[in-house]
Amino acid sequence: MIRWLRENRQTVIRGLGSLLALGLLLILIREEGDGELFSALRRVSLGYFLIAILALFVSRLFAVARWHVLMRSAGLDIPFLRTSMLTFTGNFSSNFLPTTIGGDVARLAGAMQLGYDRAICLASLVADRLVGMAGMGLALPLGLVPVFSLDGGLSQSIAFSALFQKGRDFIKRTLESLSIWLKQPATLVSSLLSTLGNQAFIYLAIYLLLQGIDHHVDYWLVAGMYTLTYFVTLIPISINGLGVQELSLAFLLVHLGGLTSSESATIALLTRILFIIASLPGAFFLPSILAAMNEKNNE
Repeated sequence: MIRWLRENRQTVIRGLGSLLALGLLLILIREEGDGELFSALRRVSLGYFLIAILALFVSRLFAVARWHVLMRSAGLDIPFLRTSMLTFTGNFSSNFLPTTIGGDVARLAGAMQLGYDRAICLASLVADRLVGMAGMGLALPLGLVPVFSLDGGLSQSIAFSALFQKGRDFIKRTLESLSIWLKQPATLVSSLLSTLGNQAFIYLAIYLLLQGIDHHVDYWLVAGMYTLTYFVTLIPISINGLGVQELSLAFLLVHLGGLTSSESATIALLTRILFIIASLPGAFFLPSILAAMNEKNNE
């Protein structure tokens, strides 16, 4: 037992982190009563919810385009449909894998089994994630400005110092990992535009959920709150951000968006449900990926 815990301590820590965050979220909900949560859920407009699902699916296609551009420019002859299949399969797998990069591991394994060059696939995945983080970094001021307007200047200065250090390390890693594409600025611009499209529709999906409970929050404030939540979930203390994402988003919606605890918990939970729904095509594509792998192995 002790040996198993030692070998799997990171997974155990992430599991405990998710449980702790979910527990805190439940406490937040209980403060207003369970009935308030169910009341907020009943208020959600089905029409807005369905449009939010559509918006998130569009965002996924922009994410596919981001990776596809990077792979094609690196010399991989891969059709857009196959890139889509690998991406959605990775998104679906990330619902169950223990880290926020679990989906990337699934994408890499699938691409390698299909016969694509391992080094290029790995480099493109690293570049894909870094371009995604760069896009989120561009939107970070939308969240930092409202946060800095809150009380607690000391904690904010500490957080800013940590973000500055993270940002400096991120720029260094980015330059090292994007060596293949630095000589192709048009490719990087196309990939960055794709990630900005991805972000815009994610923000729109959450904005529509808020509209669905008759609560107007400025689109750019929604963008800032989700961006902050994104960076918080990168901290490896939970399983795929489970619990941490919901708790962080709920906290920001209360303190910046003016929602009640039950309303913020409703939006946070529905956001998680949206991402799960948007990943479901991965379950449909998985048999096709496996069949393609078998066909490749039989050649």
